[in-house]
Amino acid sequence: MCRAVLESGDNNAVAEGINNGIVYLMAIPYILVGVVFYFVYRKMRTPNPTDI
Repeated sequence: MCRAVLESGDNNAVAEGINNGIVYLMAIPYILVGVVFYFVYRKMRTPNPTDI
């Protein structure tokens, strides 16, 4: 159904909305993984006071 809407070419706003939705759905997992890796990196870089 999405393909039929995009191929019809009548309404560019619908096609642009679908493309924005796809980009949004693709970007969220990468952002979440990046945030997790940042916190892991920060946790590993901070010295533990009991190690001194």
